[in-house]
Amino acid sequence: MTTVDVTTPSDREIKVTRIFEAPARLVFDFHTKAEHVQRWMLGPSGWSMPICEIDLRVGGTYRHVWRSDENGAEFGFRGTYREISAPTRLVHTERMDPAPAGGNTAGPEEEALCTLTFVERGDRTTLTTTMLFSSREARDQALQSGMTDGMSISYDRLEALMNEKVG
Repeated sequence: MTTVDVTTPSDREIKVTRIFEAPARLVFDFHTKAEHVQRWMLGPSGWSMPICEIDLRVGGTYRHVWRSDENGAEFGFRGTYREISAPTRLVHTERMDPAPAGGNTAGPEEEALCTLTFVERGDRTTLTTTMLFSSREARDQALQSGMTDGMSISYDRLEALMNEKVG
């Protein structure tokens, strides 16, 4: 499995890069079609995504809700699409859903700007995701959340699913 490369190019950014053995169009589709996203964007084993809403147009919104198989706990993210240039670029906001009463409230007021680029060379696509946060503290909180570990696990699952589609 290919690993993710995680860097912090500035005090407010996280950059995650991963190379996939697939054409850019396929990688883009797997990021923008709910039937695919629900199958791979799950992080560690034991989580499902019962809600995956995607209105893929500039000004359209998305919402993802994950549920723990073990205890039913849920958390979600939502955002708005700002730029869509299929299959090379996708820009959207990302904000954590407000936590239920008594839950963890870290992050709901924080919004990140996420820019995904899909660069195809031969049979491979380099996906680069740059997340711009409102502050260094917000960036560091995201890094400490285990987010990049979850992305790595999810990207391994994505690679396997795309291989099924291509193979």
